[in-house]
Order: sequence, then structure tokens, then C-alpha cells
Amino acid sequence: KMENEEEKTRFILELEFIQCLANPEYLHYLAHSGYYRDKAFINYLEYLQYWMKPEYAQFITYPHCLYFLSSLQKEEFRDSLNNPNTIKLLIEQQNLHWEHYKNNRLRQTQKENESDNINQQENESENNSNNNNQ
Repeated sequence: KMENEEEKTRFILELEFIQCLANPEYLHYLAHSGYYRDKAFINYLEYLQYWMKPEYAQFITYPHCLYFLSSLQKEEFRDSLNNPNTIKLLIEQQNLHWEHYKNNRLRQTQKENESDNINQQENESENNSNNNNQ
């Protein structure tokens, strides 16, 4: 629970910033602008890892931002963001995820439903068999 208006404002600003990290082009902008060479900024990124906790993550709309926040803790990843080819690859991978996630999730849900139906039929059959034996 937010105690005062200042905490609420800080929460909103940090949430907005965290979600910006889901955009590879923004990550490239930060790299190109030299933010990743600023120790204070690196410390800020480290501080923001509390957003990984479920009680904070539940407010996030773009979960890719958490992946990138975690990756930004590594100097090698931060350095790679200066390379336009890396940004292009990240965008392509993100687009592939979005393109296929729904279909993959639907297939997974269908399999789970089929499995549930089979289990339900087996239970009903077992119950019928037990009732007939009584």
C-alpha cells in the first residue's frame, strides 16, 4: 500500500520506465546515448530488479521488460546493444514470440483440455465400475 503521493508517483514512474525496457530500440537508444557507461544508471538498473517479485510484476503489461532488465545486469549484453544487428535480432525474436505465442498457447490449452477430458472419463468409468460392484 502506498503511504503518500510521493511513493505513488515514484511507483508509476518506475513502472513506466521498466516497461520501456521491453522496446529493443529504446535499449539501443540508451546504449548509443552512453547511459550504460554511467555507474549511477547501472546501479539504478540493479535497484529496479525488485520488479521481478510477483507483488510488483503483476502490474507489468509487457513482460519482456523483465527479461531485458535481467539481461541489462550483464555488461556483455549492455555492450551488444550498440550493435544495430543485435537490435534487429531482438526485434525479430520478439516478433516471432508474439506471432507464435498465441498459437502455441492455444495448442497447449487444447492438450490440457484433452488430458482433463480423458482423466474425467477414466474417473467416471472407474466410479461406474465401483457402483456396479456394490
